[in-house]
Amino acid sequence: MKHLLSFLIPVFAIFALSANAQDASPKPVKWQFSAEKKNDQEYVLHLKGTIEKGWLLFSTTMGNDDPNTRVVLDSSVKGTIAGITENGKLENRKEPLFDNLEIKYFENEVELLASVKLTGPVAQLKGTITYMVLKGEDAVPEEETFSVPVEASAAATAAAPTATTGDKATAAGAGDVADDDASNKSLWWIFIASFGGGFIALITPCVFSMIPITVSFFTKRSATRAQGIKNAFIYSLSIIVIYTLLGFLITKIFGASALNSLASNGIANMIFFVIFLLFAFSFLGAFEISLPSSWANVSDSKAGMSSMVGIFFMALTLAIVSFSCTGPILGNLLVLAAKGGNSGPLVGMFGFSLALAIPFSLFALFPSLLNKIGKSGGWLNAVKVTLGFVELALALKFFSNVDMAYHWNLLDREIFLALWIAIFALLTLYLIGKLKFSHDSDVPFLTVTRLCFAIVTFTFTVYMIPGMWGAPLKGISGFLPHEGSQDFNLNKSLVDIQASLESGGGSGSGGSNVNTVKPKKLVDILHSEIPGVESLFFDYEEALAAAKVANKPLMLDFTGHTCVNCRKFEKSVLSAPAVMKILRNDFIVASLYTDEKTSLPDEEKYVNKSGEKVRNIGEKNQDLEVTHFNRNSQPYYIPVDLEGKPLVNKGYGYDPKEDVDAFVKYLENAKAEFAKRHAK
Repeated sequence: MKHLLSFLIPVFAIFALSANAQDASPKPVKWQFSAEKKNDQEYVLHLKGTIEKGWLLFSTTMGNDDPNTRVVLDSSVKGTIAGITENGKLENRKEPLFDNLEIKYFENEVELLASVKLTGPVAQLKGTITYMVLKGEDAVPEEETFSVPVEASAAATAAAPTATTGDKATAAGAGDVADDDASNKSLWWIFIASFGGGFIALITPCVFSMIPITVSFFTKRSATRAQGIKNAFIYSLSIIVIYTLLGFLITKIFGASALNSLASNGIANMIFFVIFLLFAFSFLGAFEISLPSSWANVSDSKAGMSSMVGIFFMALTLAIVSFSCTGPILGNLLVLAAKGGNSGPLVGMFGFSLALAIPFSLFALFPSLLNKIGKSGGWLNAVKVTLGFVELALALKFFSNVDMAYHWNLLDREIFLALWIAIFALLTLYLIGKLKFSHDSDVPFLTVTRLCFAIVTFTFTVYMIPGMWGAPLKGISGFLPHEGSQDFNLNKSLVDIQASLESGGGSGSGGSNVNTVKPKKLVDILHSEIPGVESLFFDYEEALAAAKVANKPLMLDFTGHTCVNCRKFEKSVLSAPAVMKILRNDFIVASLYTDEKTSLPDEEKYVNKSGEKVRNIGEKNQDLEVTHFNRNSQPYYIPVDLEGKPLVNKGYGYDPKEDVDAFVKYLENAKAEFAKRHAK
């Protein structure tokens, strides 16, 4: 055990380097945006692109499923794009990279003229241009947001890097001051939003599960108050440095999903399982985990080096493990931060890490108080043993992630719950003095403190028992294996019966208009996690065909076996009666797992537009999400029409507020748009 930590740090480095890398070179097209007024209801949006030498920019005339360029207005703009005219030398050829598809493209430069027809007053034309560029065998999807002020007197111009910083003054001599003020406001807003996002991340299960291990780790290192303050400062500084630099740099170099992919990787989860298991046994008194003494020889101060390296390792563990939960939050914050230019992501990551560091620093200070109280007896050891039980329970979560992803079926929901019930029941017995370890002190009587903790753990144990029969257990749903793995699920049967009665007795995912196409692909290994939807699809093409037969919109649910936030959203929002009724009656629903390891048939394997090999179902679903919806985090809900086109301007990601009414409104808007497009 002595050399455990020296082994684990290089392991994390290897995983970080093995994450799916993406090209980090500067964007191959530099855009400038301007708007020309035609009349009160019509503008022409000019998008002038300067293309780097050697790169090809695909035309807007390419098909939706082909590499192309698209211009989309923001939902806040009351208007539509009536058409786009291209000014430039349009060329075409057959491209072997895309199976000899005839591509249309521009080199050197191009100007797009988008005719915008307004239906209401606007102050700015906001939107996004998404495009694909090609150089040799490198096909890279890109996007850039724009925000062009519109005025009644003349055309307004904005350059891409500063287009999103706010309204700009156009009077002579005032422009620079206005730009600086808008930029400062934007960076302040990015910092505040990211700071708030950091506090939201604290309540996610992945981050919350690190609290016991943090308290236990610092228990042994903070013998005095001065030492506790020093350790807390080093820990908080380490968190800020790791999140700000590691998160920022890896996101820029490897792509926004790199650390999230690491935290949801099967091998990584097994290592996390072993780490938590070892910490649990150490806290229970089986052995002591210490840094190798050889590390200390490198430093002038033996104790100082051991302390700093160990604390930095704890901060690194927090950063990596928490990314599976914080990935969606960070992804949205980085999109916002990009509006602040080159400084935006740096400011955003600093704000996020600062919010995360503050409470964990307090947790690092807390053990110094434990040491003071624990000197007179065995109370401190009782705390360590208690946290050992908690870490043992949390270790099962990481093993469950691997079990679900690879379909080992070793840790089904009822087995997982049985283990947790046993662990916390034993913890209750320990707290009341009925269970003792060899290193424990005698407990002559039961203190009020122990009694209170025992009541909490026993209550939690009783709370979990109905889950053995399928109770949703919303409070811990993010930690549990999916409900589909449970052999006997009384709650699911009752929900299906209730949903069927409310929809008029129909079956499947179609309600009264029975969907005649039933899912066939992957139903033997995947299970429905969306309450009330009996016939859930797991293949995009099969679900789209079913939607055409039923003449209903298709709800795509991009999810994952290891996605904690997915399980929370399913139990808190998708299980609401109003949501279940709409999904069952008015939508065809497909859950697309982005971490499903089942290999594709050889004839279905392909190389995507980014030049990456797509070999399994998870990679195929991930490629669909990235290519068609410019998103790379889960959960992500996006309704599409019968041609696979989005029915809304923006998909619905994880909502920490768990606002059922907002999601119902989102579904109703999608239904209304579908009715317009496919009116009989």
